[in-house]
Amino acid sequence: MPRPTPARLIVATLLLAALLLGAVAAQQLRLFERAWFMLQEWRHAAEWRERSIWLPDYVATLQAQPIVGLDDDVSALTYDPDRRSLFTVTNQKPQLIELSLDGRILRQIPLVGFGDPEAIEYISHGIYVITDERLQRLIKVRLDDDTRFIDATESQQLSLGIDRNGNKGFEGLAYDSQGQRLFVAKERDPVSIYEIHGFPHTNPDKPFAVHVAGDAKRDARLFVRDLSSLQYDEASGHLLALSDESRLVLELDANGKPISSLSLLGGRQGLKKGVPQAEGVAMDDAGTLYLVSEPNLFYVFKKQPGD
Repeated sequence: MPRPTPARLIVATLLLAALLLGAVAAQQLRLFERAWFMLQEWRHAAEWRERSIWLPDYVATLQAQPIVGLDDDVSALTYDPDRRSLFTVTNQKPQLIELSLDGRILRQIPLVGFGDPEAIEYISHGIYVITDERLQRLIKVRLDDDTRFIDATESQQLSLGIDRNGNKGFEGLAYDSQGQRLFVAKERDPVSIYEIHGFPHTNPDKPFAVHVAGDAKRDARLFVRDLSSLQYDEASGHLLALSDESRLVLELDANGKPISSLSLLGGRQGLKKGVPQAEGVAMDDAGTLYLVSEPNLFYVFKKQPGD
């Protein structure tokens, strides 16, 4: 049997190295898990569509509309059913921004004493929670028509030291009003979703007791590279998880299992171009999805009748 030549050995070594690098990259991007999920999503479409939000039926009806009038990038998004408007935050020059449902600025409110606000979530009438990412603070704030600024030092706060990693902290919030659970997304390293009971403290007649719980099984199912935002759907009990780097919105059922997805790539879901850097997702009472992306772009997705 002839011995391989040095040139063949070099080629074989390079091919093996390329295969190993490809396998590592596929694992880093969670491509195997994503491909398996896409197969399951297709197989179970008829079954899951009837009892879920079912993201594949959503189509962009407004896309890449600039949010005019801001010098700083927005982060996160929440829907206020009382005001029928949206709220987001900026972090370089901390502000709370109220948006109309077509992406116009309604008002801007300075945030005083906030280091790095990254997410905001509607809790109840006039009550919101804002995250301070680097310090891992959750800050309960009040807002009404006369509010001119919000001071963190005058607000109820909860500090958590969970897997602290610089600015890879709390990026998303969602609230389950029936279960009184606040979902908190850790961006990455590792990607995690925590459930917090007892904050914000809304009943002064009860003691202030906070319980923080994780779900390792749910986190392991998240085949996304990062988390940017969360949205809880009261009707189905399902959670939406937005990933900027994976260009994806995932729907998780009540057990934390991914069951449907909305792609943010160009040519998918009615998008002419891909969403450049998705930062926040919110859903209104009618099931319409709203999304903001850096650099201050606004999107609307509406559900179309299924096949």
